[in-house]
Amino acid sequence: MPNSATTGRRTTALAVAAAAALFGTMALPATAEAHGRGHDKPKYEDLQLLAINDFHGNLEPPAGSSGTITEIDPATGKTVATPAGGVEYLATALRDARKGHANSLTVAAGDIIGASPLVSGLFHDEPTIEAMNEIGLDVTSVGNHEFDEGSAELLRMQNGGCHPTDGCYEEGRTFEGADFPYLAANVTSEKTGKTLLKPYWVKNVRGVKVGFIGVTLEGTPNIVTAAGVQGLKFGNEVATVNKYAAELKRQGVNSIVALIHEGGLPASNVYNYDCGAAGAGVSGPIVDIARKIDPAVGAIVTGHTHNSYACSIPDPNGVPRSVTSAASFGRLYTEINLKLDKRTGAIVRPSVTAANHVVRRDLPKAPDLTALLERYSKLAAPISNRATGYITADINGRGSTALEKPLGDVIADAQLAGLSAADKGGAQVAFMNPGGIRADLVYKAGGAEGDGVVTYGEAFAVQPFTNMMQVKTLTGAQLVQVLQQQVSGSNEASPRVLQVSSNLHYTLDLTKSGAARVVVDSIRLNGAPIDPAADYRVAANEFLAGGGDGFPAFAAGTDKLVGASDLDLFNAYLTGHSSAGAPLAPPAADRIKVIAAGQTG
Repeated sequence: MPNSATTGRRTTALAVAAAAALFGTMALPATAEAHGRGHDKPKYEDLQLLAINDFHGNLEPPAGSSGTITEIDPATGKTVATPAGGVEYLATALRDARKGHANSLTVAAGDIIGASPLVSGLFHDEPTIEAMNEIGLDVTSVGNHEFDEGSAELLRMQNGGCHPTDGCYEEGRTFEGADFPYLAANVTSEKTGKTLLKPYWVKNVRGVKVGFIGVTLEGTPNIVTAAGVQGLKFGNEVATVNKYAAELKRQGVNSIVALIHEGGLPASNVYNYDCGAAGAGVSGPIVDIARKIDPAVGAIVTGHTHNSYACSIPDPNGVPRSVTSAASFGRLYTEINLKLDKRTGAIVRPSVTAANHVVRRDLPKAPDLTALLERYSKLAAPISNRATGYITADINGRGSTALEKPLGDVIADAQLAGLSAADKGGAQVAFMNPGGIRADLVYKAGGAEGDGVVTYGEAFAVQPFTNMMQVKTLTGAQLVQVLQQQVSGSNEASPRVLQVSSNLHYTLDLTKSGAARVVVDSIRLNGAPIDPAADYRVAANEFLAGGGDGFPAFAAGTDKLVGASDLDLFNAYLTGHSSAGAPLAPPAADRIKVIAAGQTG
């Protein structure tokens, strides 16, 4: 199997021709000199960028579908799922990639922490920050998950110090924070207007100043709990990058790279898919963003969508520009090579090449990262290895491509079971947001627990946020609105289909548009139609209940009762509904009837 993405590399001829046609020698003076006059050739400095994104604290090799990368087997031409990821292998891959490069920087596009498996999440992601220090991360933007525990905790990740509640985890050892800067150019205080963290970072590369601007998606408040972003404003990605690009240029910094925690959707899930010189093979928010960012930005590193691509998308002047993403969980890294013009201080745009590389598990493990992982695994073991349930087969959540996910059904059932009692809230139906399902339950043992055993650590990987549950009263009309908001409003272009408890059934007709996709006459709760005027007690986690993910109808609910955490309910359900002699089987996933485009009924 290939070791790198040869098809992802950008050819330079098209970029040179396009730039010359649009700007002549003024736009690319270095190129004109190098190819035209020959007497006074400018000198260049080579720079390698190694980029990751959306690591999410996956120190251990991720399990199930979260731990594979799709690629094409050159021997058969078929797509295969290759095991990938694990910080011990990532460290080795990055260190090997740096060999032979005099100038190399390792960068990231956010969500390095947050929604993390137990070995990192149990310790508020201190292990992941320490791991990033070890592997040599130089700079990263923030992502939405950096705000999961609030801005004060993010500042602690940057600056160090023991957790304000849990304290220090090892005697004599204080958490020292990140050796690398977190950038948050578009995150400002509502009171002062000042940025929460540095907006940019400048590195002197042998006489050439290279600036990195970091932003997260403008919609971060819509996908993080209200407490996590309290007191903060999130500005537009394009306006922010362009503002600070201008500021950097005024300071004489003409080589600029944007680290943006927002991404795209490639037409193929093969990691080395070539999406074309004009970026026609990628869609999503990053396309419009990239087309509007100042041409002074020489390359754009992205994240958030957990996809892999190494594309060229035209800048505002129509000149191709490298836009990349390295999937998620440390399964890939992107290698970007470029030249810096030592005369102008600018990135020579036609020189930029980019390719994704798989972090394969046949690499030697990095001993220092093995030691770090063993240290924290030992601390977590008494909790992590405890059996909490039993399953007959894989129950897929993150790895399911269906709108109704088997593991989503299990989680919704767990929430209804835990909150249906009168003193627990009297819930009559439960909803789970699909983005909150962070992993699969995998039948094959990950350790010494045995096949089919679900450990606390594995359950934690599925529900790592520890969101508190809420039960609210919604009218029947509001309940219908919740279902309609899955496919309308801010969710119309990219539907967010909620996972529902077993007593709710309805039809989703994707041949229609907007709210009409929900066939209202088909909705049945406990076999009965929804009465628009009646009251219903509805369970959801605090993020969803607060209107997150584009569900304002949830926020309109009344008589709120706060219950146990989603993780506690999930574990209680696994324990109460499975045993070694009677393991839990994957549900049929038949609660939502989906009529896909092209179907007639």
